[in-house]
Amino acid sequence: MLELIGLYPAWIEPGKGAGWMIGVIATIHVLFSHASVGAALVFAWLARRAVTAGQPQHIDFIRRYGAFLLIFSYVLGSVTGPGIWLAATAASPRGISTLIHNFVWLWATEWVFFLIEVAGVYLLVYLAGRVPVKTYLRFSTIFALASVSTLLIIVGILSFMLWPASPEWMKTGGVLTSFFGETMFAQLFMRLFFMLTIAAVVGGFAAAKTQDPVEKAYIVRTLSGIGIFGSVMGTACLLWFTNSFTPNAVDMMQTRLPSVFPYLMAASVIVTLLYFLATAWKPGIISTVTAAVAALVILILGLAPGETAREMVRKPWIAGEYMYANQIIGRDVPAAGIKSELPLLEKKGVLQTHPFVPQNLRNPQNRWERLEAGRVVAMTLCAGCHSLTASGLRPMKKYFPADVKPEDVKAWLAAGLHRGHIAYMPAVPLPELDRSVLAEFLSESLKVQAADPSLAADYVVKGFPKSEYGVAK
Repeated sequence: MLELIGLYPAWIEPGKGAGWMIGVIATIHVLFSHASVGAALVFAWLARRAVTAGQPQHIDFIRRYGAFLLIFSYVLGSVTGPGIWLAATAASPRGISTLIHNFVWLWATEWVFFLIEVAGVYLLVYLAGRVPVKTYLRFSTIFALASVSTLLIIVGILSFMLWPASPEWMKTGGVLTSFFGETMFAQLFMRLFFMLTIAAVVGGFAAAKTQDPVEKAYIVRTLSGIGIFGSVMGTACLLWFTNSFTPNAVDMMQTRLPSVFPYLMAASVIVTLLYFLATAWKPGIISTVTAAVAALVILILGLAPGETAREMVRKPWIAGEYMYANQIIGRDVPAAGIKSELPLLEKKGVLQTHPFVPQNLRNPQNRWERLEAGRVVAMTLCAGCHSLTASGLRPMKKYFPADVKPEDVKAWLAAGLHRGHIAYMPAVPLPELDRSVLAEFLSESLKVQAADPSLAADYVVKGFPKSEYGVAK
């Protein structure tokens, strides 16, 4: 009777990796969703001024900006949001299951607030000028509170993915101890301030359509001030956030983030500040084109590196520092009834415990079967963080020379990976058979990549041709 680990088939994107697919969708979604939350706060501010300062013309700007958000955030965001769920579920079904089981009622609460958001933006668009200004202010305030509430819940869950919130969670398993963690508030305020920056940039699309030059100047300068404030405070909170990282995350940040990362972030902040200073000085330069360019700059220089870094620093863990990115449970959580799967992995290996391993590969007999078995082990254990082909995130060719011998790889697996002697990686103990076939696969795939890169992706993803290894098709 086999003892099985609850693993799923691996999702491989040749030349890119599942991480890239999730990252691209997430970065675009963050632009849409962050613009919405930041805009909600801007709307509440302007609606209040419409009441207290007697400036009802601000309501017309809210209406136009809200109509833009209906497409920009609530249509495009509603497409990319499920896209993240689909991609993340395919890449890490056990990771998503962990988040759902641990935060099921918080997810449900977040959806309630999101429904209020959707209803709120429709009310702000279609009731502008049709209800008293004070009533409109109440709608704007409710919309802002609902938007910030969705942010609060999502950030708490994201902070759990980076760090198990409070060490007490390991003992109690309580949802609040996993929600309010060391990085939660730093990440919350960092995102909140940068949301104001994004909302100020995206607001340029609506500001450009303002006909009254006096009103346009006021709106543009207001957005510029909000953008500058958000950029400065968001940068300060980014430093707070990075200083709250776990030692493992700090190691990953120092050793695995690209050397250009700090320069990209600095360039993003500088360019953004210069843009807002220019629009505050001359509001007339705001147009659909300048707003589009500014949004792309933030997306490329700021959001993409930032989201990539957040995903990277939590590796090789994917949830609460008890589940690896390859979905193996690497730590006991007694309060939640969770047990580490490393003892079983060390005793039986992937080939004997993965439910989707073909029967003939559990005890491979010939050269081709051993390579195929090694491919299964590599996809199961390595592909969550490393690209097995020549390109993508952290490709294997960076760590081994093209002519590396299987016995050298096996020795490294036994000494480094098996015992956890690599600074940023925990131990992944494997029995003799798994280490041997993994070493043979890595050695062979690196040779293929060096000899003919065009075949590398096909061989790694689809398998090596039987005929080339003395096995009839």
